[in-house]
Amino acid sequence: MERYQDSTLAPELRAADLLRHMTLREKVGQLTQRLYGFACYRREGEEITLTREFRDEVARYGGLGALYGLHRADPWSGRNFETGLPGVLAVRARNQVQRYVLEHSRLGIPVLFSSESPHGHQALDGYLLPVNLACGCTFSPALLEAAEAVCGRQLQAMGIDLALVSALDVLRDPRWGRSEECFGEDPYLAAQMAAAAVRGIQSQGVDVVAKHLCAQGETTGGVNASAARIGMRELREIHLPPVEACVRAGAAAFMAAYNEIDGVYCHGNRWLLTDLLRGEYGFRGFVMSDGVAIDQLDAVTGERTASGALALGAGVDMGLWDTGFQRLEEAVARGLVDEGRIDEAALRVLTVKFRRGLFERPYLPETADYQRYTPQAYPQVKTLAEHSLVLLKNSGDLLPLSGETPLGLVGPNADALYHQLGDYTPPVRPETGTTVRQGLAALWGGRLIYHPGCPLFARDCAMEQAALAAVADCDTVVAVVGGSSSRFAGGEFDANGALKRQTALTMDCGENVDDCHLRLPGGQLPLLRALKAAGKRVITVLLGGRPYEMGEIDAVSDAILCCFYPGLTGGEAVAKVLTGQIEPAGRLSVSLPDSVGQLPVYYNAKDSYRPGAYYNAQPPRYGFGCGLSYTTFAYTVLEAPTAHTPALTFQVRNTGARPGWAVPQLYLHRTQGVVTSRVRQLCGFAKCRLAPGEAQTLTIAIEPESLMQWDAAMTRRQVPGKIQWFLADSGRTQHEGAFVLP
Repeated sequence: MERYQDSTLAPELRAADLLRHMTLREKVGQLTQRLYGFACYRREGEEITLTREFRDEVARYGGLGALYGLHRADPWSGRNFETGLPGVLAVRARNQVQRYVLEHSRLGIPVLFSSESPHGHQALDGYLLPVNLACGCTFSPALLEAAEAVCGRQLQAMGIDLALVSALDVLRDPRWGRSEECFGEDPYLAAQMAAAAVRGIQSQGVDVVAKHLCAQGETTGGVNASAARIGMRELREIHLPPVEACVRAGAAAFMAAYNEIDGVYCHGNRWLLTDLLRGEYGFRGFVMSDGVAIDQLDAVTGERTASGALALGAGVDMGLWDTGFQRLEEAVARGLVDEGRIDEAALRVLTVKFRRGLFERPYLPETADYQRYTPQAYPQVKTLAEHSLVLLKNSGDLLPLSGETPLGLVGPNADALYHQLGDYTPPVRPETGTTVRQGLAALWGGRLIYHPGCPLFARDCAMEQAALAAVADCDTVVAVVGGSSSRFAGGEFDANGALKRQTALTMDCGENVDDCHLRLPGGQLPLLRALKAAGKRVITVLLGGRPYEMGEIDAVSDAILCCFYPGLTGGEAVAKVLTGQIEPAGRLSVSLPDSVGQLPVYYNAKDSYRPGAYYNAQPPRYGFGCGLSYTTFAYTVLEAPTAHTPALTFQVRNTGARPGWAVPQLYLHRTQGVVTSRVRQLCGFAKCRLAPGEAQTLTIAIEPESLMQWDAAMTRRQVPGKIQWFLADSGRTQHEGAFVLP
C-alpha cells in the first residue's frame, strides 16, 4: 500500500506522497476548473447522461480537480425543475460524476464539487437567506451564523465540498449593482458578519471559499469590476478587515476579485495573494480565481499562456472557466513558471481532498433529505429576515397598523416573490415563499384592497388612476416599491454569468447592473406623489438591493420601512412589522443619500473633509446605524472607557409601552495621532430585546486594533493621544466622552 492510501496518516503527508506519483499534466488537471458543471449532464426524465465535453476533460488530465456548479439552476445555466436536478437526482448526478472521475483517474483521485452560496445554495430547493446587505442590517452575527449553519447542513447533504460565499466586499458606492452582496459600508460590521458566515457553514463540514479578494466594493463610479483607485491606507482600513476576519474564522479558501488596485489586477497581485494573505495573515488554504478572470490578465501580459503564469505566480492555485491555467504545461516549458509552484498549488488542492475524506467516502446515500431544509422546518431564516427590516420613519406613530378600516396596498413589488430574492437565485416553488400581499392578507383578511399601481420599470397613467380608484376608501395605503435583481424576466448573460444586456428593462440591481441615478425606477415616484396628493397616509416599503435617492421618497411618505431583499419569507416579515406582530429590530448597514450627486455619503469618511456636504444639499437623512423602534430607550453610562480599561459599560432601559430591540453602537474618533482619522468608526455593538420598563446592563469592549493607527510607514501601532467615544442608537448619539492613550 502506498503512503497516500493510508488513511491513518495526516492529509498533508498523504497529499505529498500522492504528488510524487503524478505527472505534470495530472497536476495541472488538479488546478483547472474549466467546466460549467450544469453543462456537464443531460437529463431525460429520471436519467442523467454525462456529456462528451465532460468525458473529454477527464481524459485530458486523467482526472478532474474541481467541478463548479453541477447543481446551479437559474436562467444563465438554463436549469430549472424540468431540466435540472431536483429531488434525488441532485445526489445521484453528483455520485455519477464522482464515479466517472474515479474510474478514469489513473491514481483514483476524486473531484471536489464547488457551488454558489452567496445567500444560500443556488440550487433547486436551496435554503435561501436574505441578501448580505439585509443581513448586515440585523447587527446580529449570531443570527447569521445560525442561518448559515442550516445552509451548511443542506450543502453537506448534497455533497458540496466548496461553498462560494460572498463575504469580503465592503460597499462604498451604492451605484454598484452588486451592493446587495455586501454586508454594508462599515469594515467592522462587515468583518463580524463575514466571520459568522464562515463559521456557520464550516461548522457543518463544508469548506467556504470567501469572495472577493479584494476592494471590489470600492469601484470607479460604481461600475462593476472597475479599478479601485485607492492607496494602501484605504485598503488596510476599509477593505482588508473582513479578509483578516475570515482567515481567523478558518476559511478554507479565498476567491480573487476581478478588479485592479492602483493598477495591479488582484489575480496578478503577489503582494495581496501571497505576501499579505499567506505571510502576514498566516492563511494555509488555497486561492481560487473568479470566472474567466485569469484570461482577462491578457490586458497586461498580451497573451494567454503568460496570463496563466502570472496568476499562478501571484498566488492563484485553482482556475475557474479560464483557458490560461490550461496552458500551464506550456508555461513550464517556456520557463514562465517553475514546476515547483505547480506542485505547491496541487498539494494544497490534494490536501483538501484528503482532509475532506473523499478518498475513503467518495459517494453519498442517494436520498432527497436535503429538501427538508425549508423555512418552515428551519425558521432561522425567518428570524434573520425579521431582524433585517429597518423602520426609518414613523410620523405620528402611524405604525404599527391597527383598526377595522380597509387598508390599501399598491406597488409593483407588493406581490412579486422573485423581487424579494436578489441575484444568484434559483427557481423557487411558489408555495415556499410569501409576498407582502400574501403576508398582509393573512393578517388583514378581506379588508386589504390591492392594486399593483404601475409596472416596475415603466409609467402607466391608466394603471396609476385605477390604483387610486381602488384605494379611494382607504385612509392608509402601503406602497411596496423598489427594484429587482431577478434574472427570470429575460436577459443575455456573459461567459461569467453576469448580465450582458437586458432585452427589456427587467433589473436595476445585480451583477453588471450598475445605476448612475439611484432613483426609484419607472412610475413609482409618480405613484407615491399621486397617493399623497389624494390625501392618503402613505407607508412606503422600500424593497430592493441597494440604496435609493431618499429626498423625494421621504417627502411623500408618512412612514418608511427599508427592506433590502429579505428572501422567501420577507413578505411575512414585512406584514408582521407593519401590524405590530413583531417589533422593528434592524439598523441601516449603509447610508442612504438624498440624491446621487452627494456621493460618497458613507459615515466613516476621513476627518479631513465632510462627505456629501454641498451648499445646495442636506446631509443624508438616514445614515449608517439608523433605525426606529415602536418604543423608546434610555441609556445610562455606568463605566466609561479608559486607556487602562478600554470598555464601555452602560445600562439600557425600555421607557416605552411596547417591547423593543435596542441596538447600541460604540464609535471612536481619534483627535490626536500621526495621520488623519475618520469622523467616526464603529468599534463594537450589541443587541437586546427589552420588555416595557425592563433594563439590562451591557459592556462593549474595544478591541486593541480599534485603538491603533496605520502610521505613515504603514505600520499598525498604538499611538498616544486623545480618543473620543460615542454611544449611539437609532442614528442618535446617546452619550459621549474621551480618554487619552499614553
